[in-house]
Amino acid sequence: MVLLGLLALAALLPLTARADKVPGEGDITLSTRFWIDSSGSATVDQVAAESPGTWEAMDHYRSFELGSSALWVRIEPGQLDSRRRWYLMLTAAAFTNDARLYTRGADGGWTEQRAGDHLPVAQWSHPDQTPVFSVDPLLTEPLWLRLANAPAPTSPRLQLLTEENLQSKRYTTFLFIGGYLGFGLLVLFLGWVHVRLYGDRAFVAYCFYVASMLGFQASFTGIGGLFFWPHWAVWNDLAPSFFMLWLTGSGIWFVREACAVPRHSRGVDRFVVAWSLFGVVYSLVYAALLSPLAFKLLNLYGLLSVVLSIALCLWTWRRGETYAGWLFLGFLPVHLGYPFPALRSAGVLPDSLATQYGVLIGSAIEIPLLLYILHRRAKDFSENRARLRAMESTDPLTGLTIAPVLRLRLRDALKRARRSGHRCGVMLVELSNHADIVAREGREAGDRALVVAASRLSGVVRDVDTVCRISDTRFAMLIEGPQKPELLKLLGQHVVAKGLEKVPNLPVELPLRFRLVSSTPPDDKDSLEDALSDERLLARLNRALDRLSDDPRKVVLHLSQPPLQV
Repeated sequence: MVLLGLLALAALLPLTARADKVPGEGDITLSTRFWIDSSGSATVDQVAAESPGTWEAMDHYRSFELGSSALWVRIEPGQLDSRRRWYLMLTAAAFTNDARLYTRGADGGWTEQRAGDHLPVAQWSHPDQTPVFSVDPLLTEPLWLRLANAPAPTSPRLQLLTEENLQSKRYTTFLFIGGYLGFGLLVLFLGWVHVRLYGDRAFVAYCFYVASMLGFQASFTGIGGLFFWPHWAVWNDLAPSFFMLWLTGSGIWFVREACAVPRHSRGVDRFVVAWSLFGVVYSLVYAALLSPLAFKLLNLYGLLSVVLSIALCLWTWRRGETYAGWLFLGFLPVHLGYPFPALRSAGVLPDSLATQYGVLIGSAIEIPLLLYILHRRAKDFSENRARLRAMESTDPLTGLTIAPVLRLRLRDALKRARRSGHRCGVMLVELSNHADIVAREGREAGDRALVVAASRLSGVVRDVDTVCRISDTRFAMLIEGPQKPELLKLLGQHVVAKGLEKVPNLPVELPLRFRLVSSTPPDDKDSLEDALSDERLLARLNRALDRLSDDPRKVVLHLSQPPLQV
């Protein structure tokens, strides 16, 4: 909701700015004329002396692959309000290596203003996220704009703005991109918290993906060069390409981890790993070459990575990875927005709002969606692992602790009781009428009776006590000390009474009939070996319970102190 609010606010603010539009202000690209200097060495005097017939009208938005050439644009600003300050803004900062605006003064001399990625932003004539030049409204001579860019194509979009509307445009951009970066950093922090919480490598890949996305947007929109690296011209030129390659490589790695590709095919997994590493390694190769072929390979790698991520998500989803299908939907906003800047970089599309902000808007929707999907995935996996760990230490039918865990806890309880001089309580309980329930109602009813018995026995003890099923119909209860024999006897009566309550889905005449034997070890007359032996204690209680079953009229037996010799 917050993100959608920011998007709506960013869309409304430009409308407010256009309400105060001044005559002569706006996009002037289509009213200019251009000429390409194939040598790239022509001076402004030579360009100004060119015959008007050599200049072509910019009748539509174009993309130019310049290479070593230079693009000259002749601008006729027309009649401007002399009471205002005017500026010429060139969009697409990430795709302009060198921009120079020449104006002829009253004395016939030329004034040069410079901007572009090959010059540190701090040294621009007017430092901004995109090249900006001041325009004297009293000038009657044309403005001469020289653009050079390689290896990426350039598609100039020129806007003539007053100082007020230029500031308004800046504020809108800073609000939108600043909100995006702040939101992205928050999501990145939450992703790292999930790394520490779940220990899942998918969250590590997600953090690298989000960090690369934030770096790409900061460099692509020019915010990075203005605020983060204003003195690093080389990095300002290479950052969009580097972050794009890192973004693509980390995105494929993230898909590999989140979709569990190694689980389904070793060959596909090796290919995916190699594809992801290629993006990291190729960034260095691209920086060394900076050729048109290298740039085309960069764009091809990005477009094919979109296809690969879609294919991996759908392939693993068809193979049973439920969350792979949700990841495909989570990536969809960026997948739909990515072709616009990619085709603009390749020179197929001119510069526009879609090419400039398509991926930014898509990633603003995608990043939190992916985090939510990963969170649900990790939560489900964590719950499944917890269930598996619980199955290793619990009885599958009743959910009670298994016998080895009981013996371990009983051994520790006996040691503590011997050391501190107090007694714990141990009770063996048998569901004596289980055979009758099975004979009358069936095996399923007998299993249900055992589950109810386990629930009722667990309900009469504390959380620190232990209830365990040690055989088909026999349960052991460890009552942590200190325990008095009188209280243990009362607990035994309560257990018997609890069993006589009505059992759901069983006839009233078939309650749970418990028979039990209890003891409060260790006794002072026990030897140290007997006092610490959980096996001997349980064996003695089992023999006493077997003997108690011979007398159907008696259901409770409390072993006296000293222990009964059986």
